[in-house]
Amino acid sequence: MEKERMVLLKCTAFLAENEQIGYSNLNQPSAPETQEVNLDRSLTGYDYSLPTELIAQNPVFPRDSSRLLVVNSPTTGKETPPLNHIFRDLPKLLHPNDLLVINDTKVIPARLYGRKTTGAEIEILLLEEKGYNRWLALVKPGKRFKLGAKIFFAPRGKGMKEEQNSEPLPQELIATVVETDAATSGRVLEFHVPEGKPLVEILDQFGEIPLPPYITTSTAADEQYQTVYAQNPGAIAAPTAGLHFTPELLSNLQKSGINQAYITLHVGVGTFRPVEIEDVSSHQMHEEWISVPSATVEQIRATKAAGGRIIAVGTTVVRALEAAAQTDQLQPFCGKTDLFIYPRYQWRVIDGLITNFHLPRSSLLMLVSALIGRERLLNIYQQAIAWKYRFYSFGDAMLILPEAREEYIKNQEKPS
Repeated sequence: MEKERMVLLKCTAFLAENEQIGYSNLNQPSAPETQEVNLDRSLTGYDYSLPTELIAQNPVFPRDSSRLLVVNSPTTGKETPPLNHIFRDLPKLLHPNDLLVINDTKVIPARLYGRKTTGAEIEILLLEEKGYNRWLALVKPGKRFKLGAKIFFAPRGKGMKEEQNSEPLPQELIATVVETDAATSGRVLEFHVPEGKPLVEILDQFGEIPLPPYITTSTAADEQYQTVYAQNPGAIAAPTAGLHFTPELLSNLQKSGINQAYITLHVGVGTFRPVEIEDVSSHQMHEEWISVPSATVEQIRATKAAGGRIIAVGTTVVRALEAAAQTDQLQPFCGKTDLFIYPRYQWRVIDGLITNFHLPRSSLLMLVSALIGRERLLNIYQQAIAWKYRFYSFGDAMLILPEAREEYIKNQEKPS
């Protein structure tokens, strides 16, 4: 019997443990209809200009010395500016009994360089495992890359064979195109791995950690694009809000009575794929794999019962938790989600958010807009630009406290 990937085994065991979950895919609920086209639903409503020099090319050291822009009032971004802090100030900005929910995914060496049988060079980016040693990938150049075409990969540092023939070098990795994928314009590749191993076990020998395309002059080591708590391999991009944490900061948070719980969302094309439709409500997210374990669900329920707040570390945590609550009650979940969150979304789980600064017109910018309002968020971004905050993956962070959300305050005022 074929050896299965660890993550698939985990998912199977998870579903067996939580038999009440009778679904494996979660969809975005319909937002209330409106006849007028407004900027909240218009792609152009999520534009802003960013000076190139504010795109961070390298992380700061230590990680928790990054700057932290704090949104702490419903007037922030309207009548008052946000507050300036350092990320290591987090323990004094949160409350005892608050719960930080963290994404423990680990970035895999998903970028590989190879050659065709003609000797032409090929670059691929693995997106998603579709089966045992079968992966959906973006291929460059991808035009006229037909079914049956083969790609050969040599271990990193050894270089490609100069002879232009189809015979592989010893220990060379071979992939065959077996399908095309219209949604991503990618290819499904079947890998023929030496000794029949799972591809993920040997990726370190053949691939490299893929940095986003806007990071062009980085000298960062691979481990700097991983969170300190990364455990479950499968992401092709880091959950960047988590890059600011150090073991010492996590310990200090624990000592302050701020607990931690974990989910897994393997960051894929769904997170970084640009929104291209002017009516953003028509945007279709690419599915991403998530796991919200029963232990985390119980921690969240206990926290809320004790009056604590749920603080998501990053937009990936937001999507995982909210996707697992689409039945209106948070439940353990293991599977895929294509949940797209944008303004007028009805929140179910999270109270606050730690997040980096996101690209214009991105689904991530729309998600954060759903929490505090699009116009208000863009005002805060303009303040961050004026104060020279560093943007995107290796940049600074923003903390949106629950008391900054008008919806949260209204819910707290409701009679119990």
